[in-house]
Amino acid sequence: MSVLEQRMRGVLGGFVARGEVPGLVGLVHHRGETHVVPMGTLESGGGAAVGADSIFRIASLTKAVTAAAAMILAEECVLRIDDPIDDLVPELAGRRVLRALDAPLDDTVPARRPITVRDLLTFRLGTGQLLMEGDLPILRAMRDPRIDRGPDGPDDGPDEWLERLGALPLMFQPGERWTYHTSADVLGVLVARAAGKPLHDFMTERIFEPLGMRDTGYHLPADRLHRLAGCYLPDGSGGVTPRPDPRAWHEPPAFPSGGGGPGLLSTALDYAAFCRMLLEKGRYDGGRILSRASVELMTSDHLSPAQKAGAETFLGSGGWGFGVQVDTRADRLYTRPGRFGWTGGLGTTAYTDPSEGLVGVLFTQVAMTSPVAPKVFEDFWTVTYTSIDQHLTPFSGR
Repeated sequence: MSVLEQRMRGVLGGFVARGEVPGLVGLVHHRGETHVVPMGTLESGGGAAVGADSIFRIASLTKAVTAAAAMILAEECVLRIDDPIDDLVPELAGRRVLRALDAPLDDTVPARRPITVRDLLTFRLGTGQLLMEGDLPILRAMRDPRIDRGPDGPDDGPDEWLERLGALPLMFQPGERWTYHTSADVLGVLVARAAGKPLHDFMTERIFEPLGMRDTGYHLPADRLHRLAGCYLPDGSGGVTPRPDPRAWHEPPAFPSGGGGPGLLSTALDYAAFCRMLLEKGRYDGGRILSRASVELMTSDHLSPAQKAGAETFLGSGGWGFGVQVDTRADRLYTRPGRFGWTGGLGTTAYTDPSEGLVGVLFTQVAMTSPVAPKVFEDFWTVTYTSIDQHLTPFSGR
């Protein structure tokens, strides 16, 4: 067992032993060597053990996959990054914008320009999730469960969802501000319409099958459901309580969300294969998913200080690329300029660090209760970065 694996078992095992996290899978790929540490059980209170092939709800880690799918279409000139989306998403053409964020929904001005594909990739659509107190009319409208049900997503299909979203004004002018999540859902619909097939089918054909991501998708065959980890919330006293799950995961969702509500299911090994493709600038063992130019564009910070205003709780001191957060400063033990990735609100985190030749993935079943990373995430990254210069022994699996 390597030093890294020993330290992961020692530090992360404490969360499992204390009952804060029923089970988890920690994975680190560093300069060609892969280390996987599964711990705990799929369900709180015991039962089947978590394994390297256990399946988790990855929620917002879906966003990076959706961005990659859009870049495949951009490389084929099916999409053009700076073109308006009006032809493919007419529901969001001719936008009106609130005169002020606290204005009534009918107090609007015309949008200065159309929404572009770039606006969706960089989360500058002009509307989304805001961490704000109060009961402003636009926030109340965006919280309608037919528009936003968090990681569970709306009950209707993408066309119905877009019709409801299109009935609301934008919060900000297109391109003006970064706002969370909604852009990725619109991007997923755009990709499906541009590709002429369901989002899941396009992702499977162009990303999952080439990369060998056999256990990744928006639903599972019934014979794999026994590998799906439970889903929990912190109970406020150091334990967990079951999180209601409205999905029947053996059936396709009405709305396969590009943003993560409901997002993809995956294993740590599968998702690491996707991250390793990005680490290798679009390459994988059998060829290429993306060009080097696309990956470099995806993983660069595209936000100005004005566009980041108010998003510090989400982004910290970093920025945003296409579907991924990008570190811009080394202000923690584990942050590096150019490191990129994101977290999933149901308990997952994955980042790629080109400077270290490193991919890290941590999957748990405990949902986040705020955009601030839970301690188990922080400790995983701290252990990873403070152990990688010591002797490592590779994992024997794929």
